[in-house]
Order: sequence, then C-alpha cells, then structure tokens
Amino acid sequence: MTINTICILVSSLSFYAYIISYFMSPHMKEEFKRFDLEKLGLLIIILEFLGATGLLIGLNFNPILSLSSFGLGVLMLCGVIVRLKIKDNLWITLPALFYMCLNFFIFWESIK
Repeated sequence: MTINTICILVSSLSFYAYIISYFMSPHMKEEFKRFDLEKLGLLIIILEFLGATGLLIGLNFNPILSLSSFGLGVLMLCGVIVRLKIKDNLWITLPALFYMCLNFFIFWESIK
C-alpha cells in the first residue's frame, strides 16, 4: 500500500466519521450554528460525502480522485477561513488545516 493510498483512506474515512457524527451528535449541529453556517450545514455534509466517496472511487479512476481531493481541499480551506474569521485558536483550527493540506497533497499526487 502506497503513502498516497493511505492518505486517501485516512481522509475518506475521517470524512465519513464526521458525516456520521453530524447526524448523531447535537454538538456538530451546534458547531455549524457557531460558524453562522446553520443553513449550509446539510449542503456541506453532502459535499463532504461526495468528496469522501469520490476519493474511494478515485483509487481506480484518477480524474475522480483529482476532482474529489481538490474539492475537499477547497472545502477545508473555507473551513480554515471561517475559523480564522470567528477567531478560533490554532489548536481548534488545526484539524481543518490538516485535512486541507492532506487533500491538496492527494490532489498534487493525482495530477503528477
């Protein structure tokens, strides 16, 4: 298993876990309220689901991998921007920053 495959699996499974927690934990919906993105919460979750699924499909179909990883990277960039805007500290912003970098790394590797 290559490092890129491991990165794809980590990212995809992490997003699936986040999606499940959105529906199972009231805390996740409260976070969207705190971000002032309550109305966009379900759309963001759908985009994360499509991206995570695209990463897995992309293991066998590279154009889907490129599109999905770039999309998730941009989504996480927006997450970092939102957290900076509401003045979250670095520790709280770190997961979004990590997944942004991880998905842009996957994208970079997919277009080589």
